[in-house]
Amino acid sequence: GINAEYGGVLFEDIFDVKDVDPNGKQFDRVARLFCESESFKMDLILDVNTQIYPVVLRDKFRLLLATTLQEDGAPDDGSYTASLEGTRADTFEYVMYGRIYRIEGDDFGDSNAILSAYISYGGLLMRLKGAANNLHGMEVGQTVYLLMKKLAF
Repeated sequence: GINAEYGGVLFEDIFDVKDVDPNGKQFDRVARLFCESESFKMDLILDVNTQIYPVVLRDKFRLLLATTLQEDGAPDDGSYTASLEGTRADTFEYVMYGRIYRIEGDDFGDSNAILSAYISYGGLLMRLKGAANNLHGMEVGQTVYLLMKKLAF
């Protein structure tokens, strides 16, 4: 696998919630979060099921995107089970499983290129946008786990 050397981790950063549902609420139990990451200055738009995991303006959270929940990066067979003990999910509060369905942007091998990766988690959508070199492990069709944990500040 392309990211075996990182233990299956595609992206990780701390995000600040800058806005919630700026265009009004689309669905009762879903909030659309607009966030910015602290280290890599990535833009994130993320739909979260707030019934399960409430997130509000100015919350801060750690986000990890990975191809597997196994800490050693061992691929899993894509069957998402509730027993996640001893996996990466242990240290997080909210986990979703999805698929990258689009990558767009002007990536002509330019180090300043901006890319956007679009991922659908069973209809909950995410767009992660920023410097191409932070998204280089991502491919259309790839399945991805999203893991979140709120940080006290």
